[in-house]
Amino acid sequence: MLPALFESPRLLADVGATYARFALEVGAGLFENAATLRCADHDDFHATVQAYLAALPASASAGRIKNAAVAIATPVSGDRVRITNYPWQFSIEEMRQSLHLDNLLVVNDFTALAMALPSLLPSQRRQVGAGAAIPRSVIGLIGAGSGLGVSGLIPANDGWVALGTEGGHTSFSPCDERELAILQYAWRHYTHVSFERLVSGPGIELIYRALCERDGRAESNLSAPDITQRALAASDPLCAEVIEVFCGMLGTAAANLAVTQGAFGGIYIGGGIVPRLGTYFDRSIFRQRFEDKGRFADYLQGIPTFVITADNATLLGVSTILAAQLRGLDSAQSSALLSQISRVRINLSPAEQRVADYVLAHPRSTLNDPIALISRAAEVSQPTVIRFCRSLGCEGLSDFKLRLASGLTSTMPITHTQVTGEDSMLELGVKVLGNTASAVLQVRDHLNRESIDKAVQWISTAQRVEFYAVGHYSVVADDAQFKFLSMGVSSVAYTVPRLQMLAANLVRPDVVVVVISSSGRVKELLEVVEKAQVRGATVIAITASQSPLARRADLALIVDHVEDVATQVPMISRILHMLMIDILVVGVSMRRGVKSLPALGIEASAVLEESRSTQGTTSRSSPGVSAAGALAHLTSHSL
Repeated sequence: MLPALFESPRLLADVGATYARFALEVGAGLFENAATLRCADHDDFHATVQAYLAALPASASAGRIKNAAVAIATPVSGDRVRITNYPWQFSIEEMRQSLHLDNLLVVNDFTALAMALPSLLPSQRRQVGAGAAIPRSVIGLIGAGSGLGVSGLIPANDGWVALGTEGGHTSFSPCDERELAILQYAWRHYTHVSFERLVSGPGIELIYRALCERDGRAESNLSAPDITQRALAASDPLCAEVIEVFCGMLGTAAANLAVTQGAFGGIYIGGGIVPRLGTYFDRSIFRQRFEDKGRFADYLQGIPTFVITADNATLLGVSTILAAQLRGLDSAQSSALLSQISRVRINLSPAEQRVADYVLAHPRSTLNDPIALISRAAEVSQPTVIRFCRSLGCEGLSDFKLRLASGLTSTMPITHTQVTGEDSMLELGVKVLGNTASAVLQVRDHLNRESIDKAVQWISTAQRVEFYAVGHYSVVADDAQFKFLSMGVSSVAYTVPRLQMLAANLVRPDVVVVVISSSGRVKELLEVVEKAQVRGATVIAITASQSPLARRADLALIVDHVEDVATQVPMISRILHMLMIDILVVGVSMRRGVKSLPALGIEASAVLEESRSTQGTTSRSSPGVSAAGALAHLTSHSL
């Protein structure tokens, strides 16, 4: 019996450094319209998704895609995603909005692959060597491709918890003289040689070059696929030796993972390389090396190793994670308010029951839609919607939405809520403040402690601090000047381009120049940076990541928030830049031992106390507190 089809298809993607694989999931485990696109053929991830969607047949794209999940070859923490081995980056929330999705889930690709392991059929895996899995035990996962992915599964209640790790970057350990020679070759090119440096596609090429040097053989420009093909065809003994070394190194890495995790459920091998080796891998020294652990040989002999042969295993795993997220969102148990609605529904009027049924079925839409859309969808009048809210003890729809948002899981896309013309003044205020608070928390989650401490150190020892900004961000420079002057720090703000160039020509090496720009692409400010650096001044930029200004400055404090300044006055981004100035003010104050911060209206003792309790570490530059350590207090009070 086929599973029921979804109300709308779900977009799934598996993105690596070379290829992006897509499919539409129309029902549980039912994938259609699979396609593989080369990353190099597209400018960014958004363009790649759009290219896939544009190529779909009309029948597949007839229904709006509401939910999507992406498995991506990089650690995923927070909203900003940067692919490790490819120059793509994006904001999850901005991507969700630009693709008009209700939900966009982004997870590490090996975390997704790990979640597929329990549901693999015997025909979708191939055992290599002996051993037997113990049910409901830890499962390990390792796989070589453009990099070396490592993950695992831990049994929890009736399900599994996937581990998000970067185990591929553990230090490589040679097991014989040949591998030692390869390591010594690699050391001449890299200060740190991880397992990923060698047990990967680029690693195969590195091993080949090292063995060429050992044999006194001129290096040929062979790629990993070329080396692998020659090894499988037995047409080049050196290439065959390279793949033999690769398999042995993978055996060592897999054994390390097995003893580290206690993976009695088995070690699974994924990635793009090993499945293509076929039975060649089974005959290799992989399993022999896996069991070669001295006193722990018996321990490892009992752990089975499997090669994943399923074509769509990663998509299956990311689909499993997405399904769990959506079940949590749509379940009445995911919110105390939704549970309350379920309990009291029987006591509501028939019209209010229709509102209750709509809210229980569509909590996400209810959260974002104006009252007109809610009443229309529930087929009731707008006053009925208000009566429904008051029946639950809420003052009105806005109060109801706040309680609904606070109870729903954090996977809901409530980071940025669209303001509409039908919003009441209260709803408008709630949305504006909510969006601002969310943006502040996103910046907080991506703060770089080392950069902040360094900026504070430079400013604290400078003879003068000069702030440069133009246009809408001039007020940030003026605000910075006022706050630092209030602490007795010699400072000045320049917001007129002509004056900026004149001032930059007069700076000295003991001056710190702070350049403030949301885009980081303003020509006049880039010229200021060049002039100031020629004069020997130190330049700190408060700007967007990967911008020309961030690259040219001596130090960049990153504030990533996009606002269209061509159509509106920037609001949130200015607040974020001002908060970054406040962070510097607090840091300099703590370094100087100031007892109060009159410019901010904050008692320094409170910052100091909270910094000690939340950070647990101290800065070398100030007894008992660092600049980054004061952020918890500052950001909490700024909200």
